[in-house]
Amino acid sequence: MIKHTPHPPRPRGLLIVMTGASGVGKGTLREQWLQDQDVFYSVSWTTRTARPGERPGQDYHFVDAGRFLEGIGQAGFLEHAEFAGNHYGTPRGPIEAALERGQDVILEIEVKGAMQVRQSSKEAILIFIMPPSLTELRRRLEGRATENPEQIERRLSRAREEVLEAHAFDYVVMNDDLTRAVADMHAIQRAERLKSNRLSPRVLSGIVDT
Repeated sequence: MIKHTPHPPRPRGLLIVMTGASGVGKGTLREQWLQDQDVFYSVSWTTRTARPGERPGQDYHFVDAGRFLEGIGQAGFLEHAEFAGNHYGTPRGPIEAALERGQDVILEIEVKGAMQVRQSSKEAILIFIMPPSLTELRRRLEGRATENPEQIERRLSRAREEVLEAHAFDYVVMNDDLTRAVADMHAIQRAERLKSNRLSPRVLSGIVDT
């Protein structure tokens, strides 16, 4: 009779937070990065209206302000923030469940929300997506054609502040070349998985007892 050696338990998943200025290309980068990976992408809630091409339930859960405030009252968000007059939030329950079963969790959220996660979770890995320049960022925002000039100026003003705070994050990825940026994201993820502090007593005992 063949004896099968049991696999050691999977370590807890990584909580990876990707953030950056509006228009920096987070959505495109995230889609390319997550292809063919066994990860859990946490879909955020927002009270803003969907942009052309955005898919409800895949890019965001689009909800009204009343439902969002109800979620806040029930402590249902890992983080939540208001940006440009709209609310954004990350549901807590599905994230914790995915981490416990050993899946990496990817959050794509606004900078304020990312800093909230840093305060509430020591395990969070924060990655700041950097634009090549504010001139290029302006071009991308204008190319989206979803906001008026005043709104674009507000976003650029905020982006200047966020770029100057990039040193507060664990990693910075320049999104000037999509292929290279995706490779950088994969490198960060792999390096974090190999860190010695992820060898929990449960994982070690699973190895030595087999």
